[in-house]
Amino acid sequence: MDEKLIREVTLRVLQSLSGGDSLGIPVGVSVRHIHLCRADMDALFGAGSELTFKNELMGGQFAAEECVTIVGPKLKGIEKVRILGPLRRQTQVEISKTDSFALGVKAPTRDSGDLVDSAAVTLIGPKGAVFLSEGCIIARRHIHFSTADAKRFGVSDNDVISVKFGDERGGVLDNVLVRVDESFTLEMHIDTDEANAFGVANGSKAEIV
Repeated sequence: MDEKLIREVTLRVLQSLSGGDSLGIPVGVSVRHIHLCRADMDALFGAGSELTFKNELMGGQFAAEECVTIVGPKLKGIEKVRILGPLRRQTQVEISKTDSFALGVKAPTRDSGDLVDSAAVTLIGPKGAVFLSEGCIIARRHIHFSTADAKRFGVSDNDVISVKFGDERGGVLDNVLVRVDESFTLEMHIDTDEANAFGVANGSKAEIV
């Protein structure tokens, strides 16, 4: 039996068992942000500096109080771009397509961590600046599933699925990556361009199709 048909049948059965309620996936709109490595943290905020916790995110991550400015070849900066912790092995800058036009960079659409030959930008912090020869991407849209949620929705890690939005400007988004980990909370992550195109906001619901 076709894999897509199996998924559709599974979802319909689950919907029936839940009393006809839609199996909605909460949407989280991912605004531009940065993950820093230790060396770049030191350069931007001072040697031995640490991120200041602001609020908790899923999977052990958190939003920090610290922000920096991103500057591209046009020498026009985007200010107050938030840092997410904890620190990583390599600095990663995540922006939208609209941001890439403003900065004058050709940021590729990539999975998180796939930074080879990505766009170059400069980061400016209160204590210094860092030039990244690569590291700026447009994050691929994706959904975080816990292992239990993945089983409930009939999906597996690295599946590529389609979802629909039912709001006033609703429609279907294809090529949505599935990420499964026990630490994840069920949530779809799209950037601000995608959210604006479909008229959705944090807390809106998406459905697998």
